Amino acid sequence: MSDVVLQPAARQLELLRSGEISIPELAQAHIAQIERFNPQLNAFADFDAERVRAEAHRLEAMKEPRGPLHGLPVTVKSSIATRGLKCEIGSLIHAGDVPHEDAVVVARLRAAGALILGTTNCPEFLMAYESANLLHGRVANPWDLERTPGGSSGGESAAIAAGLSAAGLGSDSGGSVRVPAHFTGICSLKPTPGRVPGTGHLPPCVGPFSVLGAIGPMARTMEDVTLLFRTLCGQDACDPVSPPVALRTQSLNELRVHTVGFFEDDGIVPVTPETRAAVQAAAQALREAGFHVEPFRPRTLEQLRKLWWKFFVQCGAIFYAPAIEGKRERLSPIFEEFLGISESVPPLTATELLNAWAELDLVRAKTLEEMRDHRLLLCPVASVPAWRHGERTWTVDGQSVAYLDAVRHTQWFNALAAPAAVVPVGFSPEGLPIGVQVAARPFEDEIALGVASVLDAVFGYQPPPLLHLD
Repeated sequence: MSDVVLQPAARQLELLRSGEISIPELAQAHIAQIERFNPQLNAFADFDAERVRAEAHRLEAMKEPRGPLHGLPVTVKSSIATRGLKCEIGSLIHAGDVPHEDAVVVARLRAAGALILGTTNCPEFLMAYESANLLHGRVANPWDLERTPGGSSGGESAAIAAGLSAAGLGSDSGGSVRVPAHFTGICSLKPTPGRVPGTGHLPPCVGPFSVLGAIGPMARTMEDVTLLFRTLCGQDACDPVSPPVALRTQSLNELRVHTVGFFEDDGIVPVTPETRAAVQAAAQALREAGFHVEPFRPRTLEQLRKLWWKFFVQCGAIFYAPAIEGKRERLSPIFEEFLGISESVPPLTATELLNAWAELDLVRAKTLEEMRDHRLLLCPVASVPAWRHGERTWTVDGQSVAYLDAVRHTQWFNALAAPAAVVPVGFSPEGLPIGVQVAARPFEDEIALGVASVLDAVFGYQPPPLLHLD
């Protein structure tokens, strides 16, 4: 029974539908996994075994028709409103906050029959690539407990990688579902903003964050990520940035029509040799699958990155200023670190903000023009694999790489508002997973998912070492 929790979500659903396992039995298997490993990982912000058992029995008693996720144990990042569960965004300021209504995407999860196990831990206010806070503590990586599973969806990635959850939801304004997937050896998708509705995210995805941010699925396989995307996507008519884009399916032959451009680095910040090798291995795997793959790197990457910095770091600090006014002594060190970064430069003037907003549209248009013949990009997720808790600089190829520079590779696609998927491909000398990123043009999420699925079939998830320990 303990092995079932590491099966893909699609396989767990097959077992439920065939009657080989009941919903309460599958729930209990996950409860046992949580009780065994969560004390070491600290992945959950809210979990109640009895509540999960009661819900499992309720779902088991339901008659037809049943939704596509009926009985599947899933988790939700604690920044996505989940009725009846703590969603505190990792902050003492929001301690004990329990939403009375679900986010749109959580309501869709429930309508599809999913069994929500709990909400998962994250950095305070989501503004870090490491998941730690004063409210619930620090999340550990199941590949090495001395390392972070990333942020801001670090609790989600740790839970899924270790079989505490079959799949789940994170959110991403600067790599927050992709860096954790890379750090923990799982799969994820940052969709085009709005294709998976963002209504109910905490804080709201508004202003520049309606371009940068998206709620995205995370799972151990791309098949499962695709299942969640297909189940949960679709326009939210009350969300002004949720587009009426119909779900599309592309065959392998249709996917092969698209030329894949790949690059191992951006020419500014180096990546580890193993990261470079992972991108090259992924490129070769796609060639062997019949794709045309060639070297290509957009010339706008650094422009996108600088604009992301203005909106995420500087505008992010502006957005949070009212919430933290007079409460700074209650903030966690990791959020104080973010504030220090934002305060290291002069505040944005209204003119600078307006010019940056206009420039973003112009640079996005220029990038899309460059991607006309390369509708897919294959590149690293980060310069380095999972780092040790609190680590902030690394030496790569003799060059010092700083904190936010090490993960610039995800930030480009937030500024572009483009879909980007992550698949585990290689390993570092320490045995840490290394993912690669497959990005597509905005609204072409299905293309990114399809190509990422080809890679996942060649490489794919492996259980982390923590699970092999007695």
